[in-house]
Amino acid sequence: MSYLGEYICKLDAKGRLTVPAGLKKQLENDGKEGFVLNRGFEGCLGLYPLKDWQKVSERLNKLNLFVTKNRAFVRKFQNGATQLDMDGNGRVLLPKDLMSFAGITKEVVLFAYADRIEIWDKKRYDEVMSEEMDDFADLAEDVMGKDIDE
Repeated sequence: MSYLGEYICKLDAKGRLTVPAGLKKQLENDGKEGFVLNRGFEGCLGLYPLKDWQKVSERLNKLNLFVTKNRAFVRKFQNGATQLDMDGNGRVLLPKDLMSFAGITKEVVLFAYADRIEIWDKKRYDEVMSEEMDDFADLAEDVMGKDIDE
């Protein structure tokens, strides 16, 4: 499954996030199985529907933990990973320590792609996206410019 979309949302006073209807429709059983939230890359949070987290965990479990880099990666990737359930109103409660890590205050952007939904503080997201837009053509060439058959 590959998720799609960018959603601007506001957290309530308790740090709860209402999962947008357009995103909920893409989730198996409307997301009622739950999620795992962890520290993402570049200062965001990664929200994985439980079935997608299980696939990521399977990949992590295949790593040789006798290799120092592998252990370090698994520790950092799973640091703070928390299972979240959606309440009856379609909300998930973001843990305060993870919100602090990502600098999340009130307004967030949910950026859905591949097997995850990134949660960004809106101001930080806008900064990251504007920084990277200057080099987007070069990045596209580096990443996608090679012949597909190569």
